[in-house]
Amino acid sequence: QTATMAADLSLILPRVLIVSRRTVRKNKFVDFVGEYHLDLIVSYGAVPVIVPRVNGVHMLLESFEPIHGVLLCEGEDIDPSHYESELAGFSPEELEEIRQLHASDTAIDREKDSIELRLAKLCLERNIPYLGICRGSQVLNVACGGTLYHDIEKELSKQPCKEYIRVEHMNYENYDGHRHKVKVVEGTPLHKWFKESLDKEKMEISVNSYHHQGVKRLAQRFIPMAFSPDGLVEGFYDPDAYNPEQGKFIMGLQFHPERMRDAETDEFDYPGCALAYQEFVKAVIAYEKKLNNSTSIPQTVKLNQELEKKRMTIVRSFSIAKNMYSTKGGLSSYQDAELQPGAEFLESNTALSTQQEKRLKQMGATVRNKTACKDRLKMNEEREKMARAVMGKMSIEQLSDLVSFYKMMGQICDEVLERKINHLVYESSQVIFE
Repeated sequence: QTATMAADLSLILPRVLIVSRRTVRKNKFVDFVGEYHLDLIVSYGAVPVIVPRVNGVHMLLESFEPIHGVLLCEGEDIDPSHYESELAGFSPEELEEIRQLHASDTAIDREKDSIELRLAKLCLERNIPYLGICRGSQVLNVACGGTLYHDIEKELSKQPCKEYIRVEHMNYENYDGHRHKVKVVEGTPLHKWFKESLDKEKMEISVNSYHHQGVKRLAQRFIPMAFSPDGLVEGFYDPDAYNPEQGKFIMGLQFHPERMRDAETDEFDYPGCALAYQEFVKAVIAYEKKLNNSTSIPQTVKLNQELEKKRMTIVRSFSIAKNMYSTKGGLSSYQDAELQPGAEFLESNTALSTQQEKRLKQMGATVRNKTACKDRLKMNEEREKMARAVMGKMSIEQLSDLVSFYKMMGQICDEVLERKINHLVYESSQVIFE
C-alpha cells in the first residue's frame, strides 16, 4: 500500500530537473548532485529528477518531459566560446596560473554546458521556473546574452579608473566556513526573504563563496539583487518573470543559500536561506497547475462509421492543402479531387465564424489554384527580406531577447490554437453531420 501511494504521489507532484556534476571516484567517472538541493526540493513538495551528465543527453531532453521547473547548481567553468571570443587579454602565463590555482573548475565540461544551456533557453521560451545557483546563475546570464569574468580577481584588479576593493570569492582552506559581505538591493525578492536579518542602513548579509568567475555584463532582461564590495553581481532576477503564486520564477544567485549553515547544528545562517527554495517550489507547483489547465482539451467526439469516414475525408483534404502550402507544392488532378471536400465544407458550413474560417484558410485549407498560392508566397518572400534586413542591424542581445519572446509567443499560440481547433472540430461535426 505504501508503494502504491508513493507511485501515485510521483504522478501528482511537479517535477524539477537538476543536472548532475561529474567527478572521479575509484578511477571512474561518477555523477552526483548535492543532497541539500534534493532535500529542500522534496521538503517543499516537488520531485527532483536528476539529468545525468553523459554524452548525448543534450539531444534527449524531450524524454524528461513534463518539466515544471529547473534547478542548475555547481559545476566547472562554462566554455568561454559561449559568451566571448577572447579571454579578456590574458597572457598565456596568466591563463596557466589561473588553471593551476583553480584546477577543479577550469576543466571545461562541454556536455554539461550543452545540456544546461538548452534547459535554460527552454525555461526562457516557456517561462518554466528556473533557479540558478552559482554556476547555474552564470548559465542563465550567458543564455540571455550576458558575459562572465574569466577570473574575477585578475580582471577587476586590472581596471584603472575604479577603486578596487578586493573580495575573497574562493577560500580552499576554509571551504564551507568562508563568508563575505554582500549588499542587498531594496525592493527585490532577496530583500523580501532576508528583510528580518538586514540592518536598514547597511543592508548587508554575509554569504558563502566558491567561485573564481562571475557576471561581467548582466543580460538586459535582468535586475541585480545583491552586490559584493568589489562590485560583482551576486544575485539577479527577471522582474517580468517573477511571481511565484502565478508560476513565474527566473532567478540566479551566485552564492549557495542551501549551504549557509552552522557546521555543528546544521541550522541556516538566516531564515531567508530556505525561502529561495520555498518560493521556487511554490512557483513550480503553480506552473504545473497552469500547464495542466492549459493543455486539457475536450474529449474526442465519437461518430458512427459513416460519419467518421466523412470526417476523415475532410481532415485529409485539409492536411493535403496544408502540406502544399508549407512546401510550396503545386496542384495535380489527383490532389485537386482530394482538395474538393475541404473546399465544399468551407463554402457550405455557415456554422463557422469569420475568425474560424480565416484560421482554416491560413492553414491552407482553401488553396485551390496556383496563382493565389504564388502571390502569397511572393508576398511572404518580400516580408522575409525586409525582416532579415532589419535583424541584420540588431545587436546580439536584442536578437536573443527577440528569439526568446517569439518562441514564448509561439508556445502560447500552439496551446491556445490546439484548444480552439479541437473545439472547432467538435462544433463543426455536430452541425454538418447531424
